[in-house]
Amino acid sequence: MPRSISILSDSTSRVNSKVTDYLLLVKFRLSFIVVFSAGIGYVFASGDMHYFGLFLLAGFLITAASNALNQIIEVETDKLMGRTANRPLPAGRMQSTEAIIATGTMGISGIVLMWILFNPISALLGALSLLSYAFIYTPIKRISPLAVFVGAFPGAVPPLIGWAAATGSIGEMAIILFVIQFMWQFPHFWAIAWVAFDDYKRAGFQLLPTVSGQSKASAFHVLMYTIFLIPISLIPFLSGFTGSVSAIIIALTGLGFLYQAIQLYKSCDVKSARKLMFGSFLYLPIVLISLFLTEYNNAKNNNT
Repeated sequence: MPRSISILSDSTSRVNSKVTDYLLLVKFRLSFIVVFSAGIGYVFASGDMHYFGLFLLAGFLITAASNALNQIIEVETDKLMGRTANRPLPAGRMQSTEAIIATGTMGISGIVLMWILFNPISALLGALSLLSYAFIYTPIKRISPLAVFVGAFPGAVPPLIGWAAATGSIGEMAIILFVIQFMWQFPHFWAIAWVAFDDYKRAGFQLLPTVSGQSKASAFHVLMYTIFLIPISLIPFLSGFTGSVSAIIIALTGLGFLYQAIQLYKSCDVKSARKLMFGSFLYLPIVLISLFLTEYNNAKNNNT
């Protein structure tokens, strides 16, 4: 192979490796879900679609910084867990200094963009979400199962950010979206904690709702919160914000999610928890999209 081609191949490989490491650092898939829920809040509030792409960019930068800061703080515990040991910081492929500079750049850029292009409320909500996730939720993970409750607050803020960016205020529907996403996080994170129980235990994390760990008592908590999630997700319909079509879709999705929680309660095994975990990944997007599409159709019909 000619030397020039070999050099080009090595350079391409290094670039690809660096891009992959940054995607891992910011937890790209998780960031995508978070930004998606913020985007739903924005379009639900009839935000200016000319700025929608810039809103997603600002939201992604804030979320990416939050996830990266979490990994900077937890680098030593990440080394103890199989699911996180290959992340760039614990694996030694990235130095802490580089990660800190990247995190600061992303976080400040996202908040400044949100402030300048939209309004101070959305920027402050973004900053609050970032700081509370990194400096309150992250340390509590090693102390108490209450970490899931604490982490549910910054995890549910994205729809509020989207609504605030679009309107400059926080409306009733924004609060409803917040409550839905807040409640969803309990079965979602507990399912993850069940699947990764051994890994979390090695790192000293206490995330399942009871000290008994993978037990009937923990599964009961998962079941109860999943049951509560169904009527909470129907609040937009009960409050007159959306129609019966979205209510039917949400109810059926909730029943499917509940069935998975019941299976976990019956079996208390990792297989059922993994199914519930993947079910949670589907539940929230389906609920948010159905709410948005109903609102979109209503607005379209009112304009015709």
